[in-house]
Amino acid sequence: MVDYSVRVNNVNKVYRSGDIEVNALEGISFTLKRGEFAAIVGPSGSGKSTLMNILGTIDRPTSGEVYIDGVPTSKMDGNDLSAFRNKKLGFIFQAFNLINGLDTEKNVELPLMVSPMPESERRRRADALLRQLGLGERLKLRPTQLSGGEQQRVAVARALVNNPSLILADEPTGDLDSKTGENVVKLLRGISQKDGVTIIMVTHNLDTTKYCDKIIHIRDGRIESEEVVK
Repeated sequence: MVDYSVRVNNVNKVYRSGDIEVNALEGISFTLKRGEFAAIVGPSGSGKSTLMNILGTIDRPTSGEVYIDGVPTSKMDGNDLSAFRNKKLGFIFQAFNLINGLDTEKNVELPLMVSPMPESERRRRADALLRQLGLGERLKLRPTQLSGGEQQRVAVARALVNNPSLILADEPTGDLDSKTGENVVKLLRGISQKDGVTIIMVTHNLDTTKYCDKIIHIRDGRIESEEVVK
């Protein structure tokens, strides 16, 4: 039996304003096995952001279902949804979204602060990840004291700190130079292979997709094609 980490089943998303309907997503279906690294690519306005919001349980499909680790996510709400998101999902953003008033260590601890985990364990996890990512000498620095690549590695550590089964990376190299961006994607590739974390990355940079297992091309709210990277 195939162990699917993500199963998207005929997802549609319709936005309504008065009598006007906009079909943002139409019949989106795909599966990802545990530990697969997938890229979602397509022109602006193709539905990539809408799809990522639904995968991240930030938005709900109008119809269809998204299963993460076999759990249907669209029917959950309130505390159940928050707990599921905090346990199962990690997020990496183009603009890093680090808090300048907190040091590196505290930024990584943030997703754990809503849990009953003791502060000492939160710090231990954050420190271990930061050292693993080559940031052991940067624990007490603020984001403004780090390079762009270092900030993105902090964002990667923050996404990993709750041991998620799925990481959603939205243009994670968009604010980085080409060499640093490639290093970040190589880092994500290593995480998917070594730790079995499923990663979905939205990107405009087709050069980075060579590190992925699968490329999902989306246009006008539909999947145009799926490409398996050899």
